[in-house]
Amino acid sequence: MKNSPGGQYRWFICALLFFATTTNYLDRAVISLLKSDLSKEFKWNDGDYTNIEIAFKIAYSIGLLGAGRLIDKIGTKKGYFLSTFLWSLSAVCHALVNTTMGFGVVRAALGLSESGNFPAAIKTVAEWFPKKERAVATGIFNSGANIGAILAPLTVPFIAAAWGWKWAFVITGSTGFIWLVLWVLFYDVPSAQKRLSVSELSYINSDGEDLDPEKDTEKLNWLQLLVHRQTWAFAAGKFLTDPIWWFYLFWLPDFLESSYGLKGMAIALPVAAVYTMSTIGSVFGGYFPKYLIEKGWSVFKARKLSMLVYAFAVIPVVFAQLLGGVNMWYAVMVIGVAAAAHQAWSANIFTTVSDMFPKKAVASVTGIGGMFGSVGSVLLSLFVQKNLFVYYRAIGHIEVAYYIMFAVCASSYLAAWLVMHFLVPKFKTIKI
Repeated sequence: MKNSPGGQYRWFICALLFFATTTNYLDRAVISLLKSDLSKEFKWNDGDYTNIEIAFKIAYSIGLLGAGRLIDKIGTKKGYFLSTFLWSLSAVCHALVNTTMGFGVVRAALGLSESGNFPAAIKTVAEWFPKKERAVATGIFNSGANIGAILAPLTVPFIAAAWGWKWAFVITGSTGFIWLVLWVLFYDVPSAQKRLSVSELSYINSDGEDLDPEKDTEKLNWLQLLVHRQTWAFAAGKFLTDPIWWFYLFWLPDFLESSYGLKGMAIALPVAAVYTMSTIGSVFGGYFPKYLIEKGWSVFKARKLSMLVYAFAVIPVVFAQLLGGVNMWYAVMVIGVAAAAHQAWSANIFTTVSDMFPKKAVASVTGIGGMFGSVGSVLLSLFVQKNLFVYYRAIGHIEVAYYIMFAVCASSYLAAWLVMHFLVPKFKTIKI
């Protein structure tokens, strides 16, 4: 990388974060691709499926609030290991249940344990990268969410067709155990990492922040964080935009089946196309503000302009139904652009936390914001999606429900940007 003397080990750490995030999203995406098979076996309707989705999101919300504080307390190495071990175990356990209630329980366990991924990953980026590289690193590891969503339709239908749906959960869930071995062998905080050169360590700490957050024994509580507008700006941004990504993740296969009659392996290519585009958006989303910073822009202005551009890029998704009436691939492309813009937005909104807060608070603030994002997803599912899809499918007009949802998708990011701008119009670094 440009202006990065003395080694590239931090990018290997970023690769580990990418691998973990890929596994995280692969595990949570499996159920959406098996929806038809599981609905037939367990006689689910759309309400049952949504309830299972809500169980995951509620547990994820609760987990995020505690996971951030736990990771700030015990450190990224132990915290990330614990989270990944538990979610991999939960993913495999899907194969052991045979009732709708059982699915609700294991989905809740998966949501609770998967909540540690992003607080741990964002804290790791804050520890291993100077501010100007953090959006790039976040964009790269966050693209693992897209790769996981791409791998799911390219593997899960084939595994289910060959060996049954239970093996789809077992095989995908087991990948997390491979990551655990690599994490134990190769990860430590920069100050304790023997593979790191002195010059790269100096570059990582070039912002002058606390050099060894793992040894900082000062305790933080939520009240210390909640009094700051910066915390609420991040939480509001996540509350308004995270539900949109959840909507794509859980309902895109259903949209393709309902609108175009695609099933099973036929869904793989269009779903993979959407998430391939979002991968590009995730990586580019980190490079654009970095480019502006290198041109002399302040970190705050570069981040804010980038997020505004991405908010406008989502708006065309409101025409997904109209364009899809002409050709399915038009709908796929416009949804893909919106998903790419979301991931570009996500790379930057996550990075605002480490821009504004000290390293010792990054996981806690990320967890608080993530909790608000997950609560927003629950509310959207409970009060909008569940009623919309059950009602309009019952009267034979499911396309109306999707039109309403795409309108919500189109407007959420600009609304989030305006709220965040109102709460934090000028950049200020928090000292705790």
